[in-house]
Amino acid sequence: MGAVVTERWDGLVLGASLATLEGEAGYGAIGDGALAWRDGRIAWVGARADLPDDARQRAVEVVDAGGGWITPGLVDCHTHVVFAGDRAGEFEQRLQGASYEEIARHGGGIVSTVRATREASEDALLAQSLPRARALLADGAATLEIKSGYGLDYENERKMLRVARRIGDTLGIGVRTTFLGAHALPPEYAGRPDQYIDAVVEWLPRLHAEGLVDAVDAFCERIGFSHAQSRRVFEAAKALDLPVKLHADQLSDGGGAALVAEFGGLSADHVEYTSAEGVRAMAAAGTVAVLLPGAFHVLRETTLPPLDEFRAQGVPMAVATDCNPGTSPLLSLRQAMQLACTHFRLTPEEALRGTTVHAARALALADRGTLRVGQRADFVHWNIGQPAELCYWLGGPLARAVYAGGRKVS
Repeated sequence: MGAVVTERWDGLVLGASLATLEGEAGYGAIGDGALAWRDGRIAWVGARADLPDDARQRAVEVVDAGGGWITPGLVDCHTHVVFAGDRAGEFEQRLQGASYEEIARHGGGIVSTVRATREASEDALLAQSLPRARALLADGAATLEIKSGYGLDYENERKMLRVARRIGDTLGIGVRTTFLGAHALPPEYAGRPDQYIDAVVEWLPRLHAEGLVDAVDAFCERIGFSHAQSRRVFEAAKALDLPVKLHADQLSDGGGAALVAEFGGLSADHVEYTSAEGVRAMAAAGTVAVLLPGAFHVLRETTLPPLDEFRAQGVPMAVATDCNPGTSPLLSLRQAMQLACTHFRLTPEEALRGTTVHAARALALADRGTLRVGQRADFVHWNIGQPAELCYWLGGPLARAVYAGGRKVS
């Protein structure tokens, strides 16, 4: 009789180096590694030499990776991939000297995307948004956060959140939805921002009751909403026990980072102008700093986030695409990593942790971001000789395969 197989595995991959990202520093590298999964969770990870003798018999499928590296599936923790139309014309205007604020104040910016998004049916909006999500997936993103914020009325915000859920179902990846009703002031509320916030606060429990909201966000800025108005949105979220995050201190220091930290927020995003006080508040609250180098690059910003203070205070730094039609038309999280290294001087290790460990934390997803037994079996097999190559190459296909929950999805 043959040996008794004590545990069945759905899959086993052999023959690649592993960047587990276990521990506080380093890649957690394992040369010539092996990774097994069962029921969508990692069941074994380590050096191939340490595998049980019956490892091949245990696995329903055995994959010979043939070299390269395996990392955790990337997590894009700040995107706006659901929208209709584009804003290529505004890109040209900025090249001719117009500022982001000037364009917004003359009817462009977010409000122009609102018009196109409102006009699109749910199916049309899904059809336009899926290719963007597929592009992010093809370059390693196994989890996406997707915000609303281009509907700015109840039915169209609901439509956006429904499309976000459908993207996850269609692609077989993790999607976290964020209600961003307080993104911009719609034309019908011109001059009445407080009344619009009244409406946003009224919509939130209805959308949450449908299971469409995982977190709540706001745009706290001169061209967005005030500190007091953002606070009202957060109070409404707190009443529903929903976590919050914030577009904070992108164009000026409006105290946004400190505000979201006061509410124990998951993340403060952009944070170019965040003060030392704001950094200390984030550190005390455990709030993640989400760096968005795509918008920094496209807007040709020059004020860097307080990176040294984040490091000194132990604030985790995530990296995301901010994929959106106006200020960051970026369809690769790996390219965002490269920009973070180039513009912000992150190390390749910091950038990879920023798109795995820390990005997962920014979404309150404790079950992904590392290669560890019990974690969700999200991983990427890369055609690289060392992890730093993920930030070295400018474009080009590096992902051989992307797995989400133990299923090959790209």
